[in-house]
Amino acid sequence: MAAAGAGRMRRATSALLLRALRLPVRELSAPARLYHKKVVDHYENPRNVGSLDKTSKNVGTGLVGAPACGDVMKLQIQVDEKGKIVDARFKTFGCGSAIASSSLATEWVKGKTVEEALTIKNTDIAKELCLPPVKLHCSSKCPSRMPMGSDRAVLW
Repeated sequence: MAAAGAGRMRRATSALLLRALRLPVRELSAPARLYHKKVVDHYENPRNVGSLDKTSKNVGTGLVGAPACGDVMKLQIQVDEKGKIVDARFKTFGCGSAIASSSLATEWVKGKTVEEALTIKNTDIAKELCLPPVKLHCSSKCPSRMPMGSDRAVLW
């Protein structure tokens, strides 16, 4: 008798779930947060993804994370003999805003000296990408916050 009752309960639960799945999507999901087209562009077409040769003497590697949400970014820059950043690469584990911020940061640092790159603030990146205040921490992985010279690598 108990087995029959459990079977009936499973079937009823399955039927309720199937009915719920037929509801219009707008009734099942929370309101969508819309990202600015610049965020979407950098997220869907990230620039400078990858790694540089960390053993090269003119490559600096930095790693930073945001404990608030678990975002992690590895940024590498290649500097020429005149002190100009000639290449930049990143790998980011995080939300769309973090990936877009990382992508934009690599574009902005190229052609600058290290000192010039260090003047870039996360608020500059957030403003350019039109990030809402709740996503400001996603842009905090900009070059001025990166501990350059670190040999730590992120594997993912």
